[in-house]
Amino acid sequence: MARTASLSGHRERSPTGPLTPPPVQGGSEDEFSSAIALAPAGRCCGPGAAAYTPPPVAEGAGTLARVRLPKGYKPSEDEPFMNARQREYFRRRLLAWRDDLLRETSTTLQHLQEERARAADVADRASMESERSVELRTRDRGRKLIAKIDQALKMIEDGTYGYCTETAEPIGVKRLVARPIATLSLEAQERHERRERVFRDD
Repeated sequence: MARTASLSGHRERSPTGPLTPPPVQGGSEDEFSSAIALAPAGRCCGPGAAAYTPPPVAEGAGTLARVRLPKGYKPSEDEPFMNARQREYFRRRLLAWRDDLLRETSTTLQHLQEERARAADVADRASMESERSVELRTRDRGRKLIAKIDQALKMIEDGTYGYCTETAEPIGVKRLVARPIATLSLEAQERHERRERVFRDD
């Protein structure tokens, strides 16, 4: 009898269905489920347990809050580096650059298809192959740039954009304006190029 009572305290067997959970004490089932979902692994949810506090999110991490830029805004060395306005400015520049590259790629493919259809004799085909080689190299360069732009956009979202990936020092507004996909400071880039020259000479 005691065993039966103990089992019924955990689950009640329906005469025609599967085991059903016992009623939640001190609150609704939804409230209980919410408490379990919020509790971190290995932490008690019972009486006396401390309330769960989510870890802080680093500034600039996660989805970037969209910022309205003043008309004609340009990043300045006089303002805090990579503040919300600067991040939004570079995000827009990168997206516009990406759209231009995608349009150029689409135009290149269309042009290649049209040239292939018009090629009638050997001379035309030879000329077409030469143009095709140039256009394919241009397309490959655009594809690589798009990959770097996508990487830069992710870095803006996680708050690491604008900082050298080797030294973690600010790359600088002027360099980013000139090359928005830069990941190295000017000094780090020069060291990198010197190492490449040394390896080439060897």
